[in-house]
Amino acid sequence: MANQGRSVLITGSARGIGAGIALEFARAGYSYIGINYSSDQENAEKVAEQVREIGAEAIVIQADVCQAAECKAMVAKFVEFAGKIDVLINNAGGGGTHPEGTFTEIPLEHWDRMIALNLNAAMYCCRYALRDMKEKGTKGRIVNISSQNAYRSWVQRKLIPYSSAKGGLNTFTLTLANEVAPLGIVVNGIAPGLVMTSITEKRYDEAKKAEWQKHIPVGFLGQPEDIAHLAVFLADEVKSRYIVGQTILVDGGQLGDGIL
Repeated sequence: MANQGRSVLITGSARGIGAGIALEFARAGYSYIGINYSSDQENAEKVAEQVREIGAEAIVIQADVCQAAECKAMVAKFVEFAGKIDVLINNAGGGGTHPEGTFTEIPLEHWDRMIALNLNAAMYCCRYALRDMKEKGTKGRIVNISSQNAYRSWVQRKLIPYSSAKGGLNTFTLTLANEVAPLGIVVNGIAPGLVMTSITEKRYDEAKKAEWQKHIPVGFLGQPEDIAHLAVFLADEVKSRYIVGQTILVDGGQLGDGIL
């Protein structure tokens, strides 16, 4: 197969979009797949077992990607397992539980956490993955998972810190891509809209999901595989070779509808 021998490390891949990406890379013929988790080891092991059933080798690595030292150790462990890192998917992130009050009342700790998880984490992982790619001359691929909330505000859910971090991630993707493209390393991003994961399933009842669906022009709610298919495409050395520094919105047209 075309991707035989290639490796991919996906952060935050114990469930949801990250798990869907891991499985899609296995189906695409990748030989070595890294499953990262912070606290949910049980689900991470389940994803790894599904990857192995498809035919790829898998390694499960615990790391809090908000910590630079843990990112460095994670990349080193993955490289020891796979020999090199061909593709890095920075998927770990999230808005978490939002505190009450307006912007001036948001605890500084919440702001710091959102920036750490949704911006700094990708920077740390890119830093150490790129060192290995440069050392080995790997024509690597990096995909940063952003959010449609990078392009709009959502006052009701107090997303100022989250949206700011994801907006920063988009700019980071563009500027980093321009630096490393001459080395044959390509960096891009994906900005998902509403995607039905275990978290969103718990957050929205059937009535709320039906209301959301009215504002998605394609007429259905996104699934993890809708993001995973694009991630595999952006990791392809040939098919996406002229796409550099872009963050591609995948939301079924929701942003254009203008309602959240």
